[in-house]
Amino acid sequence: MSKKQLNGKQYWRSLNQLADTDEFRSFVENEFPEGTLELSDGLSRRKFLSLMGASLAFAGLAGCRRPIEKIIPYVISPEDIVPGIPLYYASAMPFGLESIGVLVENHEGRPTKLEGNESHPSSNGKANAFVQASILDLYDPDRAKEVSNGGESSDFEAFLLAWQDVRNKFENSAGENLAVISTEYSSPTLARLKKEFLKAYPNATWVAYEPVNDENVRRGIKMATGTLARPLYNLDKANVILALDSDFLQTESDVLRNAGDFAKGRKVTHENDQMNRLYVAESNYTVTGAMADHRFKMQSNHIAAFAAAVAIELNKQGFSVPGIDGIKSAGFSFNKSTIKALVRDLITNKGKSLILAGSRQPAHVHAIVSAMNEALSNIGETVTYYTFPDAQPSDIAEFKSLSTKMANGSIDGLIILGGNPVYNAPADFNFANALSKVEFSVHLSSKVNETSLLSSWKIPESHFLESWNDVRIAQGPSSIIQPQIEPLYASVSNIELVSAFTTGQSVKGYDLVQETWSYILSPTKFEKSWRKVLHDGVHFQSSGEISLKTNSKLLVNELQKQSFAMRTASAENLEVVFSTSASVYDGRFANNGWLQELPDPITKLTWDNAALMSRTTAKTLGLRNEDLVTLKFEGRNLNIPVWIVPGMADYSIGLELGYGQSSIGRIGDDTGVDTYKLRTSSHQGFGFGAMIVGTGLKYELASTQDHNGMDGDATAEKGVQDRLPIIVREATMDEYKHHPEFAKEAVEHPPLISMWEEKDYSEGPQWGMAIDLNVCTGCMACTIACQSENNIPVVGKDQVKIGREMHWMRMDRYFTGDIENPKSVVQPVACQHCEMAPCEQVCPVAATTHTDDGINGMTYNRCVGTRYCANNCPYKVRRFNFYHYTKDIPEIVQMAQNPDVTVRFRGVMEKCTFCLQRVNQAKITSKKNNQILVDGDVVSACQQTCPTDAIAFGDITDPNSKVSQMKQQNRDYALLGELNTKPRITYQAKLRNPNPELEKG
Repeated sequence: MSKKQLNGKQYWRSLNQLADTDEFRSFVENEFPEGTLELSDGLSRRKFLSLMGASLAFAGLAGCRRPIEKIIPYVISPEDIVPGIPLYYASAMPFGLESIGVLVENHEGRPTKLEGNESHPSSNGKANAFVQASILDLYDPDRAKEVSNGGESSDFEAFLLAWQDVRNKFENSAGENLAVISTEYSSPTLARLKKEFLKAYPNATWVAYEPVNDENVRRGIKMATGTLARPLYNLDKANVILALDSDFLQTESDVLRNAGDFAKGRKVTHENDQMNRLYVAESNYTVTGAMADHRFKMQSNHIAAFAAAVAIELNKQGFSVPGIDGIKSAGFSFNKSTIKALVRDLITNKGKSLILAGSRQPAHVHAIVSAMNEALSNIGETVTYYTFPDAQPSDIAEFKSLSTKMANGSIDGLIILGGNPVYNAPADFNFANALSKVEFSVHLSSKVNETSLLSSWKIPESHFLESWNDVRIAQGPSSIIQPQIEPLYASVSNIELVSAFTTGQSVKGYDLVQETWSYILSPTKFEKSWRKVLHDGVHFQSSGEISLKTNSKLLVNELQKQSFAMRTASAENLEVVFSTSASVYDGRFANNGWLQELPDPITKLTWDNAALMSRTTAKTLGLRNEDLVTLKFEGRNLNIPVWIVPGMADYSIGLELGYGQSSIGRIGDDTGVDTYKLRTSSHQGFGFGAMIVGTGLKYELASTQDHNGMDGDATAEKGVQDRLPIIVREATMDEYKHHPEFAKEAVEHPPLISMWEEKDYSEGPQWGMAIDLNVCTGCMACTIACQSENNIPVVGKDQVKIGREMHWMRMDRYFTGDIENPKSVVQPVACQHCEMAPCEQVCPVAATTHTDDGINGMTYNRCVGTRYCANNCPYKVRRFNFYHYTKDIPEIVQMAQNPDVTVRFRGVMEKCTFCLQRVNQAKITSKKNNQILVDGDVVSACQQTCPTDAIAFGDITDPNSKVSQMKQQNRDYALLGELNTKPRITYQAKLRNPNPELEKG
């Protein structure tokens, strides 16, 4: 591959940039955001402080100030507590049928940070953005704080007395007309308590409901095999992967393990290495689609036909897929040569291929997928099946039946364990009306939300960091959830509440969990085994793995009932696709300021959702970004703004769930649009027949896609555009094999000679970082980990709109190629810690200087806020505190801060410090123990959390360190290295592995 070919690629961050609109040019020509003295119009001081009070990343307990209060007033300090030295406890974060093993950092009795537990197979030491941000939910000042009855304050003892008054009635009727709605769970203790509850009330009903679930997956496997089961994917064993409308790297189940395993097949250290190949067929542009080697954009309702077309071709090649012969493929409009090439690739990798479908696809698609995986000998290799020990999966049919009974007045007592069904139940259920017909209702919830407001009794739910509980994952291992702090409010856990309903008494969670584990662990060594489980965070036991075979007769029968017709959407007949939010999930994280301000990996929207559509769709409908439209679907209307996304399927409208809540807290209330209002039980994944009508109004959205670009003014912009192909360097595997030095030779420049005498940095340790673009998915976990570790503030939507977000780790997303179906590449950009740092050369007060070990440090109390450094930084990674974000916030918010990191004030510049506090702590420990630092002693926050292990940090003078070995690869290059800044962060160029047959075609 020639340099001309490499440099000939065009990249853009947004359609505005590609079109060079006045709006984009106006934004990039402003060196600094407007309004440096006043908050933007419409944001009052009261609203601003309300926003800040619910955000967690502002005031620390340490830094330059003494702690404001004693968190735990010890009379005699416990011997394992040393002020300033954190302790780490193993625990787990429950997440529906999944759980994520975590290690909790605890400072003198208060948890401050979560990381993955290396011993736990669900996380393998990694964490996603939801895990990292969950610490914010613990200290949320908008949590439910007290038991209430009919709006009046009460307590748990009074609730138990009230329950006794109605308990006799239900005991006499064996629980007739008594019902429980729980969220999904996989917990040995809750499973045991459920059995005891139903034993006490045998006629009672217990159903589970989650708005985002894998029910279609489970039903599809049963349709194919006759057995209800869930799949687990072994992506590290797959050479060829076909994802059908499945965002398995970001929003589907088990994403941490999936991302880690997938990345193992993408790690390339030499041009002769092998790399897996990913095909993706999807309507929305997803993180998984951005990683694809081949991405086929299509409407979600065409995925079933696409799966059938692949199955039909497999049949033709002698790989039997039962029931496929009866499907009429005459109406399929897929490129036959594409299908044949894809199937040949799957067959060539028989036993090492994998087909998977997304949870929003109907059950018959998953049935075909299951049969195809068996035909390709993938069962037991790249996919395994498991049952549901100690688990309660969501079941929409059972939930609908219960809702109908409630509406008919047939339910007298209702217990709702978590969730918010009034907000997120299918719109056709009219659950709010059904709940109003129940005489005695109880809602256990961490928030006083829409469901709480309509319930008789509101019981605050304990956060998983302040309660005892347990969880179990499908592979078998169980974990005990141990509290890190006493409950901050008058809350109880779900197991404590269920126990109280069964026995009429209040039993502590510790006793309930220990009773369960007395049956799991050996009675002769119980105490020792108990302590080991608490210490390790995981107990390995037999898994629920089962061996399944396709039931040909059953599958043929089921497929005959299904339609595979390709309905063609149009401007007057649109498809709507409901998707899980990468920021707020199903809405449970809507009051989390970190996650609300986290840019979406693809759209780069913050603080809002929108009607996502392709450029063609918008052009046909005469729409532009931020136009407010009315979306009409099945007799329901919704006003929502427009956002154009390159690569979306034409006439398919993407709708993110989880926004637009009215009672979750000051952060999440009325943020975004409630798309659940259009989602019905028959169209939980996608629907057909929608219309869009313009309103003539505008709705401002806060997107970061054009922020902090390395194009500071109109003059520089042309040069930067020319440089983009060398900023994000990529090649195909074939190009890499023929030109292994492509990344290093992408730019020609004269010898790099400095104007100043260069400092000798040969004496170790010298800190540096390497980031592999080939495995980075852009999931944004590093951004939240950095925010949690370094007390980075949330600034709010109005400030984001004018480019003032404070994230130290920026995730740049570029599109390239066909504007209607582009490829995408992401690049994490933080302070590059340049040895010849341009910022240091212009600071008039030496507030930014270099340490002897190569870190570009900040001395905050020297900074006078000239912002010359930001002006002179070619990477645009410095962040300025335009306001004193730490003023007047609740004391409880301060409890979550990292006491090892200084808190910044108004007028101070800040940026990535290479987690200097961790470096210094490792130095102190090594000196104390009379040891030298070795690779792995210092782990940055972003490196520690990265699910794909894309980031390496360490001593670059140690040739055996991981970071040094990555920097020695021929794909390694420095970002804008031709400027002679000598950055300590380098990147490994991105590779793609397209099918040669499809490349030719």
